Amino acid sequence: MHYFAGIDIGSTAIKIAIVDENKKLAGHKISASGSMFYKYAKQALKELLNELGIDEKDLVYTVATGYGRKLFKEADENISEITANAMGAMAAAEGKCDIKTIINIGGQDSKAISLDDQGNVVNFAMNDRCAAGTGKFLDVVAMNLEIEVDELGEYHFRSKGTPLSINSTCAVFAESEIIGLLGNNNSVEDIVAGVHYSIAKRIIKLVKRVGIKEGIYFDGGPALNSGLVSAIENELGKEIFIPEFPQITTSLGAAILAHESYGYENK
Repeated sequence: MHYFAGIDIGSTAIKIAIVDENKKLAGHKISASGSMFYKYAKQALKELLNELGIDEKDLVYTVATGYGRKLFKEADENISEITANAMGAMAAAEGKCDIKTIINIGGQDSKAISLDDQGNVVNFAMNDRCAAGTGKFLDVVAMNLEIEVDELGEYHFRSKGTPLSINSTCAVFAESEIIGLLGNNNSVEDIVAGVHYSIAKRIIKLVKRVGIKEGIYFDGGPALNSGLVSAIENELGKEIFIPEFPQITTSLGAAILAHESYGYENK
């Protein structure tokens, strides 16, 4: 059996997906990027192969994507994360949702991607100039509120008042604003809800730049945050589709593209 790997080297996490000859997901792994992208990506791939019982010689094609894609020297090919994200979303949502719009929130940037009826990218927009609408910002918020980042969704739904307004468009100033709200005896729950709606509003502005079309797919680690999902749905007025493993959509797309590239080269 031949296997194909997609390695998404992001600013905060390395995501690896491996598919088999039928393009079915064999397994995946997520680990911190750390300061040495290449070393940690190589280590994570080796660990995943060991966990799955796959011999290195059976991994016949690897595609790297993401922020650090050009650093992974063993890759047979590297591609843009926009292309990989679209391919992964189409595969993850197959038979469940007809994807036309993708929202991706990563560690240090956020993206909106518009697809045509065949799943081809027709437009995209990215915000990588400020961390206020990203996963990193949620980490900082949780740290300041002295809660775990995976508790943010739970706190959101315990908010009893109107979500507090977080107006700063810069992560640093937004952090100061949150500290000020805490100092004024606002509840952690209402602050969390305010943060989620603040991010949701930024995301909607980004999506409007590519055009909002039904069939909305949300991926990236923050898609696991049910409070943020709810805020985005409320702001959009539409339901959004969350895949089973939202963090690995882009690496899954890279793995599927690895399968296609290998097939093309060996015809």
